[in-house]
Amino acid sequence: MRTITVLFYILIALVVFGLLIFIHEGGHFVAARICGVTVNEFSIGMGPKIFSHTSKKSGTKYSLRLLPIGGFVSMDGEDEESENPNAFCNKSVPKRMLIIIAGAFMNLLLGFILMFVLVFSQKTLVSNTIGAFNDNALSSDKLMVEDTIIKVDGTRVHTGQEVAYEIMNKGDKPIDIMVIRDGERVTLEEVAFPNFEDSGVLFGECDFKMYQDKPSFGNYIKHAFFRSLSTVKMVYDSLFNLVSGKYGVEAVSGPVGVTEVVGQAAKSSFPTLIYIVAVISINLGVFNLIPFPALDGGRFVFLAVEGIRGKPIDRRIEGYVNLVGIIILFAIMALVTFKDVIKLILR
Repeated sequence: MRTITVLFYILIALVVFGLLIFIHEGGHFVAARICGVTVNEFSIGMGPKIFSHTSKKSGTKYSLRLLPIGGFVSMDGEDEESENPNAFCNKSVPKRMLIIIAGAFMNLLLGFILMFVLVFSQKTLVSNTIGAFNDNALSSDKLMVEDTIIKVDGTRVHTGQEVAYEIMNKGDKPIDIMVIRDGERVTLEEVAFPNFEDSGVLFGECDFKMYQDKPSFGNYIKHAFFRSLSTVKMVYDSLFNLVSGKYGVEAVSGPVGVTEVVGQAAKSSFPTLIYIVAVISINLGVFNLIPFPALDGGRFVFLAVEGIRGKPIDRRIEGYVNLVGIIILFAIMALVTFKDVIKLILR
């Protein structure tokens, strides 16, 4: 019975991966079609083909491949010169830029839509106004009930979720908090919060409760919008903390680790699963926009340079740079996947 349950949650994770890959590659595909580019193949998955069908009308091959770790849209003239006027290389720089960023845009859009659905399904909306302090709260030395928090360590906040996240992210040490108190803006310096440790990393802990916002349509829109933006910021913060050394490699998860997280979310509740899928989708969108070789962001940079110079960069140089990027990315993926597998075995 347990084996069947595990397989069920793995299946859910594969469906989630498939959806996110389809949304991403579908963005590239639709943008390419809108811009009149010839698409040779649209594939979900990598590696050996399981199934393929070639459209008689467009000539595009639609494929399903064995490994659910990505996908691709193969366009004529994408990596080589072509005399076809509808080849990718023969389209204007703005059109090629649109095609390149369309995949990441669709992942971000899906994440935002799911976040809106999640927020609109909630019965309570937590405001950024302090309602009560926990027992032995450290921050009560400087903060007061009825304070409306508008900045945490210089970062603007609008909702209780943003307040809690910023305190968690930066409150491992005393930080400045700006509040509205009796109608005036007041900056409170060196506000201390309790700390907790997770996976060897120290975080701040919000030690007060906040009032609820009125459940109006406008407030639902406000909370959904800022929760989505906060998730984007969370992804950037995580990448920065990883590069800066605050987070170690154990904090990074590959396909195996993400599969486990999705499975646990499915066990927990449907809203939790929706939230995890939204975060992963936004994560994919943000990650793909990083200006790193082989990623969409890296290719976008090459196109920006071409637009400024008025002529493309030597394709051989671009190809070598992207090849190095692919090797680095696959090496990181292999390392992280190995770490996730060892973690599961030792559990």
